[in-house]
Formats: sequence, structure tokens, C-alpha cells
Amino acid sequence: MGRRSLLVALLAVAVGVYLLPSPINPKPHVLKGPPPALEGPLAVNTRLQKGRRLFTGKLHGPESFTADEHGNVYTGTVDGKLWRIGPDDNLTFITQMGQNLPECGSSTDYEPVCGRPHGIRLDRHGQLIVADSYFGLHSVDPKTGEKTLLLANSEGADGVPFAFLNGLEISSQTGIIYFTDSSSRWGRRHVKLEVIELNSLGRLLSYNPQSGSVTVLLDSLYMPNGIVLSPEEDFLLLAETSIGRILRYWLKGPKSGTKEVIMDNMIGYPDNIRLSDHGTFLVGITTPRFRKFMPPFLDMIAPYPVVKRFLAKVVPLNWYNILLPRYALVLELGLDGELMGTLHDPEGRLTWAISDVFQHRGRTYLGSTDLPFLPILEGWDS
Repeated sequence: MGRRSLLVALLAVAVGVYLLPSPINPKPHVLKGPPPALEGPLAVNTRLQKGRRLFTGKLHGPESFTADEHGNVYTGTVDGKLWRIGPDDNLTFITQMGQNLPECGSSTDYEPVCGRPHGIRLDRHGQLIVADSYFGLHSVDPKTGEKTLLLANSEGADGVPFAFLNGLEISSQTGIIYFTDSSSRWGRRHVKLEVIELNSLGRLLSYNPQSGSVTVLLDSLYMPNGIVLSPEEDFLLLAETSIGRILRYWLKGPKSGTKEVIMDNMIGYPDNIRLSDHGTFLVGITTPRFRKFMPPFLDMIAPYPVVKRFLAKVVPLNWYNILLPRYALVLELGLDGELMGTLHDPEGRLTWAISDVFQHRGRTYLGSTDLPFLPILEGWDS
């Protein structure tokens, strides 16, 4: 009787899990192939281990950076705060994007209340333009912390609200603000569901601060993330994080308004893309995608919606963190998109899960979405 009761109980649990609705609605997706081998420009090195950490325990998830002509560097953190880092490495609080609660930063559950600044740049008037994942585009006075809402998530574009504002770039020629909405369904605190579901609900948009108009430039994108303008501003590069791909979107010339893939089946999932101080593009890899005795986890489940729906039902989101290796990786690309070299930290001694690679006055700042410190490199030598 005991064994029969156990079987009945297990059957009841199985039926209950099957009937439980899944939060995601995935479609089959097959990546272009296995990850590339760690050879040639991708060969393992330790160049990212030559740095040091700043503000341990004070800056939690400095995700993106910008700098002014006086040597100040600005960043936003997971607790919804904006900060200024002075030339002498003094840290100054600027403002809170949402409510300044003691719980801010303790859990992603508080992000819709506290805010989460992602993309951050300075405009031509010296104002910080911030893409807050929950509250929309803002202009912030870096001296006073006064915030001005430019475009709320609830307004959205073409009748579709924003759910996950992410990457940001500003044209120095026109003042146009380019930005990404990574998903119209999932907010930042559910980013793991976004990656597992592998939907194409993201958009690339532009905002004209003079007219207040917003334009959808590209839609049906797979978690569009970081963006960067070329030196001549004739195109921009865009990272599609969830499928490991980088697009080029043409802004000028005969190809204006069109896109093309310049890098696919990448060694990892790209986050932000920045111009280096020596005329190349630097790509932060948030999670590497390596060949081992088994294919990468996301590669294995990508073709199977049933498996994805089941996992989304039964596996808590924070459990997926055990699958994330403590490995830091930066890609360096030429202006035409060719891979020129890489920087590694194979053991995660300095950092891992890099979101941004920002160079200013001979120093390289390495961003992250969650780590409680700011890693820096004082040089770029091999």
C-alpha cells in the first residue's frame, strides 16, 4: 500500500506540474552552430587579471559609464542610484531614479520602485541622459541631481509600452538619442525568463529631444542590448544578447535604414559595445558560451519549447546562477566588425560577467549588472 500511495502522490504532482501554466511562451530556435574554439584571436589569456577593484561594497552593479571633459566618470547601480567618480576616485551620490528606500539593491523585487539605470551618456548640453529600465528616458543635471522625464515606459512607441529600456547612445552631430527596449514583455528583473524564452520582442528606437518624437527603427529583435555609433556616425552596432549576435544598422548612405549581421554564433552573449580610445569596438561578454563535454545549456534547450516551459515552471530564477561561470571576456572588433583580439580572466580573479568596457584618460572601466565592486585596468597592453 505504501508503494502504491507513493506512486499516486508522484502522479498527482506530475499532473499538477503539467497543468500549471508556464510564464513563458517559447518557440523552437536553433543556433547557427557550436561555439567557436578558443584559438586564434579567441585564445585564452590573462589580460583582464592585471587590474584592480574600486569601491568594493559601495558600488553594486555599475552597469554603464560616461565621462565629462573634467575627468568625472558617471555610472548607475542596481539600487537605482546615479554616481559621479571624480578624477581622484572620490565617489559622490547624484540622485535616485525612483524611491530611495533602505531595501533598494537588496532584491530585484524592489527595482520597479527604486529604479535601475542602464544606458547612460552625456548630451551636448552637459546633461546626463539615462535609460532607466522601469521609468524610461530621463535627463539628469549631474550637479544638482534634478531629473526631467523625457519619455516614460508607459508611453512607449507605436502603441506598445516599453518594458525593459537598456542600451543608449547619443549622436554628437544631431543630438538624437538612440536606445533599445530589450523586451515588450519582460522587465529587467525577469531577464532570465527573457533569455530562456528567446523571443524577438525587442526594438531599436530613436528619440528627438527637440520635437519629443520617438521612432521605431528596428523591431522583432532578440533582446537588443548595447548600441554604439561608428566614429563617422554612419552606422551603429547593436548587440542581440539572447542569440549571441551583433547587427550593423545603417544611418547614412545607400544602405540607410537597413541592417546586416556582422557577427553571429558568438563565443558568448554580448552586452554593451563601446568605442575604444584607439579606434576599435569593445564588447563586454556577460556570459561566455564555451565548448565542453556537453553543449552550452542554452544551446541544448533552445530547440525544445516543452523543456523551456517546464523549467520556467519549476526552477527558481536564482538557481540559474549556478550555471554562470566566473569567467570574464572582452572582444575587440575592428570598424568593419572583424575580431581583432580578446581579453580574458579565466578564473574570475578580477571580475566576471562584464556588461560594459569604457575607456577614459588611459583607464578602462569594466561594468557589471550585479557585482559589488568596480574593476578597472590602468593600461591596455598585452
